[in-house]
Amino acid sequence: MAAPRKGSADARQLEEHLDELARLVDTAGAQVVGRLSQQLVAPNSATLIGKGKVQELKELCDAEQATLVVFDEELSPVQGANIEKALDLRVMDRAEVILDIFSTRARSHEAHLQVELAQLEYLLPRLTRMWTHLSRIRGGIGLRGPGETQLETDRRMIRQKIGRLKAKLKDVAKHRENIRSGRTPMMTIALVGYTNAGKSSLLRGLSGQHEIVVGDRLFSTLDTLTREVDLGEGYRARVTDTVGFIRKLPHHLVASFRATLEEARHADLLLHVIDASHAEFEQQMVVVEQVLAELELADRPVMPLFNKIDAVADPVAFVSRIRELYPESVVSTTVRTDGLESLKAALREHERARRPAVTVRVPVSDGARVAFLYRSGEVLHRQSANGRVEVRVRLSQDVVDRLRAEGVEVEG
Repeated sequence: MAAPRKGSADARQLEEHLDELARLVDTAGAQVVGRLSQQLVAPNSATLIGKGKVQELKELCDAEQATLVVFDEELSPVQGANIEKALDLRVMDRAEVILDIFSTRARSHEAHLQVELAQLEYLLPRLTRMWTHLSRIRGGIGLRGPGETQLETDRRMIRQKIGRLKAKLKDVAKHRENIRSGRTPMMTIALVGYTNAGKSSLLRGLSGQHEIVVGDRLFSTLDTLTREVDLGEGYRARVTDTVGFIRKLPHHLVASFRATLEEARHADLLLHVIDASHAEFEQQMVVVEQVLAELELADRPVMPLFNKIDAVADPVAFVSRIRELYPESVVSTTVRTDGLESLKAALREHERARRPAVTVRVPVSDGARVAFLYRSGEVLHRQSANGRVEVRVRLSQDVVDRLRAEGVEVEG
């Protein structure tokens, strides 16, 4: 059931949004038997949609023998309770479906913590709607019914649990920070993008590790996965796959996954993966940009990557158009052996821009130091004179600082 504001962007893309909601429902494990929509001048505070549309929805549910109704819009606790009462059926909104999918996709301890936190924050204002087995109206003057007392107890317990989960996720963030500080200095890249844009396939293609799980479905990946990748010509990068974004991603869910997305916050580059074959890829790009802004990541360097170029009807025309609109963008595909070469070349160029060329002079006898320069950077020129080796090399700033701290002569 979709109920966008009349004249809004959501109303203009109503069918596409219902299609995406159907995919979400299918991913969650339910079968779609019918769909309905209403464009609203103003939402009904009691039921979101109008009374006539509620009756039409009930008749459709009876005819199709539906057992569940899913709304594309987020329902307030009152609206959810009233619609359930009118339909005598279980009612979910888009946010609840996404949470349901996340709960089944979570694998690591961290992902379970984040999903549980998001579920509790969603549940807290809706507790009254969930309560049907105890009376909340039997209390007299100055007295409270047993249900009301239990509701307050449940609210307090949920708030306490939320506090404990947030504390645990802070510990997770500290643990990640410790891991980052112990890593070998290297360019770090975070894959971000709309769900099912192909981020996991890219990581598998770049790393060559086929055990990385990929799938043509929404939210295949929840857990952060990091792999070191060989970019060629002596360049390496640390690439992290992150959870996919989606339209109307619940705010509490975004907040819960801040610990996971810390990897993106500390990345040298955000690789915005876009499904080039999707008819609404430009709208999906806007969604991702909005979520990045909400996560305070809008100031990070971003490289647009148009993936699945093999599935585009006219790749040549598409690339020509993209080059005009997004000059810094790259195209890729994971179904051809050479499909990631242009991406690797662009990443090498990005790293070169971050690595100024310097001249390092070491004694001829210090072969270990020369070998270190070859491992750590891109050697442009080398010559020996007067018992010293002079190497012109591109190095990251932290390596330059390390060499200078060790007393090595570095110029430039």
